[in-house]
Amino acid sequence: MTFEIKDGRGSLFANNRKEADSHPDLTGTIKIDGTEYWLSAWKQESAKGVKYLSLSVKAKEAKAEETKAAAVDFDDALPF
Repeated sequence: MTFEIKDGRGSLFANNRKEADSHPDLTGTIKIDGTEYWLSAWKQESAKGVKYLSLSVKAKEAKAEETKAAAVDFDDALPF
């Protein structure tokens, strides 16, 4: 089931695929001014013991561009 994300809104879900401390605890999406972004959050605690969430936002198009750039071009002329 898919749902439309309203502008200025988003959702975070528990990251069930977390394998390392550097992976986010929560992941999801948010829509701002008509653009969808990947949203990641890490549970943190300050030196004074105050708990908070550290956030990261990345445009969904940027991730698609990175994936395209990492793809191997098999049409290259091979020397053999």
